[in-house]
Amino acid sequence: MIAIEPRDPRTQSQGVEPGYEQTTKRWPSQALCRRPQTAAELAGPIAVQRRLQPVRGDLAGHGTKRAIGQLIHLRARVVDEDGVPVQGAVVEVWHCNAAGKYIHPNDTHDAPPDPNFYGAARLVAGDGGLIELRTIKPGAYPVPDTGGWWRPPHVHFSVWGRVWLSRLVTQMFFPGDPLNEKDPILNAIRDPEARSRCIARLAPTEKGPENALVYEYQLVVRGRKGTPSLR
Repeated sequence: MIAIEPRDPRTQSQGVEPGYEQTTKRWPSQALCRRPQTAAELAGPIAVQRRLQPVRGDLAGHGTKRAIGQLIHLRARVVDEDGVPVQGAVVEVWHCNAAGKYIHPNDTHDAPPDPNFYGAARLVAGDGGLIELRTIKPGAYPVPDTGGWWRPPHVHFSVWGRVWLSRLVTQMFFPGDPLNEKDPILNAIRDPEARSRCIARLAPTEKGPENALVYEYQLVVRGRKGTPSLR
């Protein structure tokens, strides 16, 4: 097996972040090895889209009821290092509700759940590499046992390419939030330009519904300008 070259410490976040205990459990203790991509991975008979079916395109409510919080419209585009859209990429999106509560049994934050909010979706990028999602802006929340560290509002993305071994997991942040400047996860990306690629852009409202703020985000799946990987 061929060892994988270490990440660029300026443009990709470090694996273990001091003060964040969970990162030691999520990061491998031994050096990674590159697994050769065989015909089974590169030209398998079952496409990723067939295994990962789309689930929801609207997280902001169920029927006539709407989740509590600021309604937003996300426009995320998946491209390669040359800016070419990656048509057919499967994109999973998840985030907490407006009070900072995830729909997960391990979330011990005492914030209230929202019965009209379901915090996960799976979408397939269209011809232009674009996915669009109606949802609500997530809230900040405290990280347990860290002495007062609050995570800024953010959205998780998992992007699957055309094969199973091609995947990017990252987080999108919102522009102008004061918690961005102190967040150890976001600031684990040392290079300011690379860090800025994790922050969405507030777009003109005419690009979405009139009752929602519109945010645009670009997911670059590889290359020097690739979106930093954030677990």
